Amino acid sequence: MRVVIQRVKRSSVTIDGEVVGSIGAGLMILLGIEPADTSADVDYLTGKISKLRIFDDENGVMNRSVMDVEGELLVVSQFTLFAQTSHGNRPSYIRAARPKQAIPLYEEFVAKLAATSGIQPQTGRFGAMMDVELINDGPVTIIIDSREKDF
Repeated sequence: MRVVIQRVKRSSVTIDGEVVGSIGAGLMILLGIEPADTSADVDYLTGKISKLRIFDDENGVMNRSVMDVEGELLVVSQFTLFAQTSHGNRPSYIRAARPKQAIPLYEEFVAKLAATSGIQPQTGRFGAMMDVELINDGPVTIIIDSREKDF
């Protein structure tokens, strides 16, 4: 499981002209799921994201989590995070989990992120063509892959 986390001043997701998810200051999270992913990957990432200290404290040092600053969360599914580009110029998405497996893990991720952080995430819509807008704060962008755990 892979996430791209962006610290944002605001972010939104629009589908067919309708805003389906919108946040102010907080984290916009792109979530990619691969076939080997399980609930253990969900647990690892939701715990890490909730406590990730990438917001400034009173001294301007990134020392606060999204919970500490009472920020908001937006989660968007993004199968293209597992694009393979080593052969040719057309990406292959064979490493991305199929919807039958990915949708339950996506829903579990959103629910566990809410439980872990105490913040109800806004979301896009799994599998939909989405317009994602954001104002990146910093910019601060972090990539975390559950296969590359910090120990």
